[in-house]
Amino acid sequence: MLISGEKMDYVNINNLEIFANHGVFPEENFLGQKFLVSAKMGVDIRKAGLSDDLNNTLNYGEICQYITDFMKNNTFKLIETVVERLAEKMLLNFELLKSIELTIKKPWAPIGLPLETASITIKRSWHRAFIALGSNMGDSKAYLDNGLKSLNCDKIKVLKTSEYMVTKAYGYTDQPDFLNACTMVDTLLTPHELLDRLHEIEKEAHRERIIRWGPRTLDLDIIFYDKLIFEDDELVIPHIDMENRDFVLFPMKEIAPNFRHPILNKTMTQLSEQLSDR
Repeated sequence: MLISGEKMDYVNINNLEIFANHGVFPEENFLGQKFLVSAKMGVDIRKAGLSDDLNNTLNYGEICQYITDFMKNNTFKLIETVVERLAEKMLLNFELLKSIELTIKKPWAPIGLPLETASITIKRSWHRAFIALGSNMGDSKAYLDNGLKSLNCDKIKVLKTSEYMVTKAYGYTDQPDFLNACTMVDTLLTPHELLDRLHEIEKEAHRERIIRWGPRTLDLDIIFYDKLIFEDDELVIPHIDMENRDFVLFPMKEIAPNFRHPILNKTMTQLSEQLSDR
């Protein structure tokens, strides 16, 4: 996982030439054209530099072949789609790859005007997120277990989960105790895509939003996403008031004691100790 502010090394490929069949016009799909692919790939190569072992870095010959095969074996109308799908596939298939800046150029773009290239560049990477889980209806342990299983997919890797803890209800207190936990994940999803996925998992667990802070089969909340500070009508990161919620802080302290709140500038250990003192 690429930590914000951490120095990253790069393996670069510049203008790999590939003849493939992508484009809006039928002749582009049928006749094909030349594409130039460049990739700036974030990877920690210090171990490779010290060991002189190819297994500790990205094999750029293998990378070039992978890109070529992907470009030749698929057909898309938009190079926006090509570059998005290729970046995702590379991040999923090369374990050492942490981030990628990918550019695809069309030197023969059919626009009828003098042009060197038309191109698309995107930057994509793995992101570290922390998610809180809670349940106080039915078999709460089963709901948390199944929620974690549903979370763990190709674009979300569950890395570490706290012990489950029983806590009193927060806000609306006239309801059964909760079973709570926090989990640490790496994800390729954006914050809103991750939120949508959490809502899908809650829906699978028959979550109903009737009373604010009311009983629920499964509640999933994004607590942190990298060191992001973000707010809109649907999502607030870091999660509002998490520093006053023992059912978030104590599980967070268990799995990431030294993770620092990007606004409060205190670690999970420091925040949990503050809460305990109160």
